Amino acid sequence: MVDDLGLNKALAGRLLMLLVAAMVLLAALSVGGGVAAWSLAREWRQGAASVLMVEVPRATEKLRSSTRGEQTLALLAANPAVATAHMLDQDEISTLLRPWLGNDIGALGLALPGMIEVHLAQGVVSGDQIASQLAVAVPGVVVEASESWSARLLDLGRSLAACAGLAVLLVLAVAVALVALAASAGLAAQRETIEILHLLGAADGDIASRFAKRLTVLTLAGGVIGALISLPLLVELAHLAAPFGVAPVDQVADQPLSILTILPLAIWAALAALPLGAAAIGWVTAQTTVRLWLRRLP
Repeated sequence: MVDDLGLNKALAGRLLMLLVAAMVLLAALSVGGGVAAWSLAREWRQGAASVLMVEVPRATEKLRSSTRGEQTLALLAANPAVATAHMLDQDEISTLLRPWLGNDIGALGLALPGMIEVHLAQGVVSGDQIASQLAVAVPGVVVEASESWSARLLDLGRSLAACAGLAVLLVLAVAVALVALAASAGLAAQRETIEILHLLGAADGDIASRFAKRLTVLTLAGGVIGALISLPLLVELAHLAAPFGVAPVDQVADQPLSILTILPLAIWAALAALPLGAAAIGWVTAQTTVRLWLRRLP
């Protein structure tokens, strides 16, 4: 590219590239964090919403030909909305209650209810029908669902994703201000040359395009550098989040270097879009800044 305006010296290219790379790195990590938070909340909500805990008071008490616990378990097993139903034994119940009641729960002499862990069949989103059936067949049974806190978990994921989006917008705003400052510095450094060219009839669009091309190259290069730096950090984030359901654990274990399968599609799209977005910011901001400056010349 012919540099008859001396922009290579007027614009601090290396510094601008480094600053843009830092901006893109922050934006990529914000996107990665937002996608991870949203995915974790969605996966956990789907898992929690499909599990019910059924409490059976006086589970060993006879109810017709079987105990209340056995009757409840049989009803659950026959319900098409139930995938699996498992009656917890005393050791499992003690493990669940140990954080609150201590290690020696038997010594407390408490009449603990029977507990049945129920996994709903695929496509079933509510246990209301199961609760209604059990309330009629086995009075006193309590069905505890997790819809309330799982919905709050999803809201938390949405909030974190929204915060990540806000962080990206702030980074973009800083990038615009940065490019505008660089363009203004270049104009100030080459003020006399540009004024002479303007008086001789040089078109504003031609002068603005020279600045825009130079700044576009710098911002694109900085964007690519920032995206490449963020890639290993995002891969590590995906590795850490994989056991919680964001990425298939078997893929992470069998192919630890296969970033194509570990990173979600949204992350790849962001890594491709951020450098292009930085270049677009460089072009548009430079064009706008230079043209506004030239309009103020006599």
